[in-house]
Amino acid sequence: MKASPWIVGISDAVGFVIGAQCGLWLGAWLGFDAFEAGLTNSALVGILFLAIGGGLGLQLSSRWRAKRAQRAAAKDE
Repeated sequence: MKASPWIVGISDAVGFVIGAQCGLWLGAWLGFDAFEAGLTNSALVGILFLAIGGGLGLQLSSRWRAKRAQRAAAKDE
């Protein structure tokens, strides 16, 4: 069974936003401010944390959908 485009889009968006927020908080906790004025090293590392967090959140949402589809396929058998 193919996933609904709505489920794919919403889960991707939620995963990315939550992951990016976690990356932003982790970077701020470690002292790297993504919203610092200018392109300082601290700002660039903060942006890197934000981007990596967003990518990890997106991967987790993709894995969640795959596991959900696998359970649905097993239930149908």
